Amino acid sequence: MKAVIIGGGACGASAAARLRRLDDCAQITILEKTNEISIANCGLPYYCSGIIESESTMHVSSPEKFKNLLNVDIKLGAEVTEINRKDKTVTVNGHEKISYDKLVLAPGAYPFVPDIEGIKNPNIFTVRMLSDAEKIKHCIKNTCVKNAIIIGGGFIGIEMAENLSEIKEINTTLIEASSHILPPVDEETAAFAQNELRKHGVRLILNNGVKAFKNDRAVLSSGLEIPFDIAILCTGVKPDTKLAKSCGLEIGKSGGIKVNEHLLTSDENIYAGGDSIETENFVLKTGALVPLAGPANRQGRIIADNIAGISSVYKKTLGSAVVKVFDLTVACTGCNEAQLKKEGVDYLKTFTMGFSHANYYPAATRTMHKLLFDKSGNILGMQSAGYENVEKRVDVVAAAMRSGAKVSDLIDMELCYAPPYSSAKDPVNILGMHADNILRGLVKPAFFNDIQNNKNALLIDVRSEQEFSASTIDGAVNIQPAQLREHYKTLPVDRKIILICNTGFQTYVASRILLQNGLKEVYSLAGGQILYNELLKNKLDENAEKTAAV
Repeated sequence: MKAVIIGGGACGASAAARLRRLDDCAQITILEKTNEISIANCGLPYYCSGIIESESTMHVSSPEKFKNLLNVDIKLGAEVTEINRKDKTVTVNGHEKISYDKLVLAPGAYPFVPDIEGIKNPNIFTVRMLSDAEKIKHCIKNTCVKNAIIIGGGFIGIEMAENLSEIKEINTTLIEASSHILPPVDEETAAFAQNELRKHGVRLILNNGVKAFKNDRAVLSSGLEIPFDIAILCTGVKPDTKLAKSCGLEIGKSGGIKVNEHLLTSDENIYAGGDSIETENFVLKTGALVPLAGPANRQGRIIADNIAGISSVYKKTLGSAVVKVFDLTVACTGCNEAQLKKEGVDYLKTFTMGFSHANYYPAATRTMHKLLFDKSGNILGMQSAGYENVEKRVDVVAAAMRSGAKVSDLIDMELCYAPPYSSAKDPVNILGMHADNILRGLVKPAFFNDIQNNKNALLIDVRSEQEFSASTIDGAVNIQPAQLREHYKTLPVDRKIILICNTGFQTYVASRILLQNGLKEVYSLAGGQILYNELLKNKLDENAEKTAAV
């Protein structure tokens, strides 16, 4: 059996390695159009800054290792220019024909480069290949780079902003056309990352795209001009579907190669995986493009199984992801609010501000967790931002979603506990309790925008007089839970009442008092004043940036 794999990235390499383990007699060939195979692409920003020092560590594997250990032939610089489905051959570099029994399309994706004036400036780079990183390192080393701009606030953009700003004497500006960075998360979660970037000296320009490059200046849509010595385009990627389209394979609505659950294309002898395919969103059941290394590796394994006669299924994509933002970690899984709104999905949400481990054990830090769920208790997504054990909690919820768990099942998750690592009630348990209380009608959540946009609401700070005097939200009055039991009859029944404390626990207790005594429009500020202050800081800093740019 002859298997030809187009693309030597995560999916292609995984497919080759797995297929060899299943079939030692198969003839396996990888055709890679570049001179790079099995590169640790996710580490490129850290290689650019020198955090990853050695170029050799960026090579996950090599043609020699594939040949010696797995007896897989790798042809570098081998660009497939044509697929003949009838004859089951591929044409390499315009002339060499190679036959196949099974073909695997894993060409990956390519950086999206906007068609704007001045884009071909030699000091403008993309970050996709090891060769790209080498060019960036050469530019920084051999030219006087004082000002760097990053265009695009996705994962790679954030990582590049951090790594360039860590290089001495480089002033870094990140430009994002949308209202917040990190598209997979919502504005509240992104606010933590934005505050962290600003804290470390990265200038953020939001709601503003690049209109043109003029020599050493980027001209933004607003007319603002930003000087640069080096610019990095992190404006996303596009699935490489050129070959698939040219040979008549079906393309999905999202623009990726259409595959079934076995990752088989519309041709019974051609499989596809990795960044070039359309997968099914686990929550929405719609087609999605998810260019992540984890899914690509799993897809390669599944393709090999099916080629070898083992029925194997790809079980949709959750889109679990994590990013380091200086000292902060942001992680997510499932859907965000924008995706749910776009598809018309009714949802509920809640926030908690828990500790990374038991708060009585030294060095505990706060972590924001956001949970999205529906009225039936189905978990739709989770986002977290904090400094320790952040991705651990998101991983637990991602696993729970895979198993079909409801929010109430999070309460019963029996997770590891010792004071240095967690609390007796893990943040995942607490998140489940919050959501379950909302579904049962035991508490009504209020959010940042409810206070910002509803000036008629009565704000009641239920903390101690000392805490209230130290800091509160403008317009709030101080009434503690014991006083609420005595004076609830004096509260207005025709106004929305929003209760405030540090994190949302005291207001839950206070809201139970009022709700059980007949008041209906009583709400608990989810995430409390700690979350509110973080979001307010982000808003004020963003407004200051806009004013400074005028």
